[in-house]
Amino acid sequence: MAALKLQADRIDGTNAISRHGPDGVIVNGTQHTRSVIVPWTGDVTAWPVTSFEELAADHFATLVGFKPELVIFGSGRRIRFASPALLRPLMDQRIGIETMDTAAACRTYNVLLAEGRNVVAALLFEGSASSIG
Repeated sequence: MAALKLQADRIDGTNAISRHGPDGVIVNGTQHTRSVIVPWTGDVTAWPVTSFEELAADHFATLVGFKPELVIFGSGRRIRFASPALLRPLMDQRIGIETMDTAAACRTYNVLLAEGRNVVAALLFEGSASSIG
């Protein structure tokens, strides 16, 4: 698998994505091969969703607890938009959400992180796990 190495301007204590590929990401030296939530600070956590079709409002409601100003939703290998009903928990809290494919989401997250923004990446990885290299 080809992975893209990123050189993010990392502010101490933040979670920069250093590599990404179709099967996962590396954040602060730790490989994640399943769907993951990457907040600007704090713990990177598993996001318990394995396919776009199984997304539910509860998956997006989990993101509210991170108190971001913006959520970058990486919808997998291609861009797919979740229905507004699923995004309602974020909209009700006036949290912005941008949807893009997961590779673009990783790059955008790092740019916003370098700008000092309170951003969370919710990255969907479907299929089997493998190494990021």
